[in-house]
Order: sequence, then structure tokens, then C-alpha cells
Amino acid sequence: MNASPSHRPHPAEWTETQSLLPSAERDLPAGRHQFHKEQMMARIHEDLRTSSRTSATSPVAPVKRSNPFLRRSILLPAAAFALAGAVVGGLALTGGGTDGGRTALATGPALTTRIGVADPKGAPQLLERISLAAADTSAPTPRKGQYIYIASKVADSYIKTDGDKSEAVSKELHSRQVWNSLDGRDGWLIEAGETSDKGITLKSDTPFSGAYNALAGLPTDPDALLQRIYRASDANRDPEVPRDQAAFVAIGDLLFESYPPAEVGAALYKAAAKIPGVVSVDDAVDAMGRHGVAIARENDTDGERTEWIFDKKTLQFLGERIVVVKATAGNPLKVGTVTHTSAITERAVVDAAKQVPGQVS
Repeated sequence: MNASPSHRPHPAEWTETQSLLPSAERDLPAGRHQFHKEQMMARIHEDLRTSSRTSATSPVAPVKRSNPFLRRSILLPAAAFALAGAVVGGLALTGGGTDGGRTALATGPALTTRIGVADPKGAPQLLERISLAAADTSAPTPRKGQYIYIASKVADSYIKTDGDKSEAVSKELHSRQVWNSLDGRDGWLIEAGETSDKGITLKSDTPFSGAYNALAGLPTDPDALLQRIYRASDANRDPEVPRDQAAFVAIGDLLFESYPPAEVGAALYKAAAKIPGVVSVDDAVDAMGRHGVAIARENDTDGERTEWIFDKKTLQFLGERIVVVKATAGNPLKVGTVTHTSAITERAVVDAAKQVPGQVS
């Protein structure tokens, strides 16, 4: 599909990560269908967290993350981070409105892209190669007291509603920095246009499932890992989100703002290869305009395809995007619209929150 005249090449893709064990909730930026996914993911990750404990706990009702500070990729556990009344640097974390509090952030027309060609037969081989690349890493092992630092660029398209008027708009490409402690109980977020320049603190009584320690405790057998995802999904899945799509999205969320041990990362890719409907895509572009190959799956309910983008040579994970590839009655966005795009610009282990790589603590 050719890009429309309004095509903006670099904010054109998006991301997640939501892990699979303790809990995590993603805040998908655009549209009613995204909220359904968000509710489903909150239930899934709460169930996974509960099942990983030796003692049972009461289920926690999913929380709608309408605030733009709480992007899905932050991997917040349901009802865990006490952000509702938090004020950091004079900035209160409040949100609302039918467009998730983003009305003032609209900067232009919806992001669009050329849709890459999907190959149902190409996914297993590509995922095997990606898995091998993920297992062969010299990345340092974090030590107690350190933090996982991830810098990225993100942008979104969504439906903006003003009275009885609705239009597809975009939020410009902007930078995002996240720090998370290894146990997932402490963190820091700086996001341009969303937080103050100093950022906001992230606190939790319960570790989220994307935390390093939680990821390190995941099974490395792909079958066992996938069964755990499906069990949680089956118990809590929103009926509007197909079962296999829920599993694919959950794995993708683990790959974004997280730092899985090499053997766990490899297992996640092998587990993804076992999900029906997963395809390879010959060309996809991350939020920085970097072209790569993708592993993807289409949600038949809303016609959107979630794509994990990898460098064509090194198979390094670059970012993620969600693209409308099929018109559906429930999705007002046009085919070719990019509802979210992301690009990882740096992933590292640092000694303290708010410390950037190369900086002496």
C-alpha cells in the first residue's frame, strides 16, 4: 500500500512489553479497542502474579490507565503503582476525557505507513534465527541494587473527540526514559511532554512482571512458558481479544521496556513461534525510521497488526509498531494508520535511578 500524502515516515510505528509472571498492565494509546486490550492484560498479569505465589491472594480489579503517563510499555502491575494521587515536581498525575487525556497533545494528522507483505510460512525460521541471536549475548548480568535503563522514541495515532466531532490525529515523536529496579518495586520515568523535565517516581509494593528478577524466574522451556501465558489468558481474557492475540501481545510486552536474561529472551521467541497466526513481514519501520524485518500477528477483531521489528542483519530488537491492516466495523481508523510506534535507542544496566549510561554515580 502506498503512503498517503500525509505520511510521516518516522513517528510511524509503535510498541509494550508486558511480562508474564508477577503482573503488568500496558496502556495502549489509541482507541476503544485498545482499552479492551488493556483491561485484558491487567487481568492476565494479575493472574500470573497470583499463580506465582505460594499463598493465594484476592483478585485485583483492572484499572483503566487513561493517563498518558502510564504507557502500556511501562509494565505497571494492576493496582500496584500508587500514581493516582502522586505529584512530582508540581505535576499531578491526572487524566481523563474520551481520548485518554491527550487532547492537548495532538500535533497533526494520523501517522500512516506502507504495509509490509506478510508470510505465514516465514515466521518459524525467522524466529529460530532471532532466538539464536538473543541467546548469544555478551550483555552484562545486573547486580543487586542496580537498575535497568531503557531509552526510546515513541509516537501514537488515536481518535480525538471534541463534542460531536471526531478525527484521527497523532502525538509527535518524543523521547522516553525509564529506570526500573531489578525487583520492580522502584523506578523513574522521564517522558517529553508527559512528565516534568525531572520526571516522576514509580513505586510499587508488588513487583511487575517485566522486572529483571521476575523475568529471570520464568521457565525457559518454550512449551511451559506458553502454557503459562495461555492459562492466565483463558482465566481472565477480555472476550473481545482473541486468545492467541492475547498471548502474542503478552510476549511482545516482555520484549520492550525490559531486560530479560538471554535464555529467557530466547525462550520467549520460541514460544511465540508456537502461536497460530504469527507471520513474518518483509519490511517494517520503527519510530526512528530504521527498516527491518518483523514478526507479527493480526487481531481479526480490530484489523490491527502488532509487529516486532528487528534489524535485518543482526536481528537485534529495534522496536514495535501497531498498524491497521484491515477495515473493521469497530475500528474507525483507516487502513495504513499506525496507532503506535516505538524505537529502542538504548538499553543498559546502571547503578542508580536517573543515572544514564556512561555517567559516574
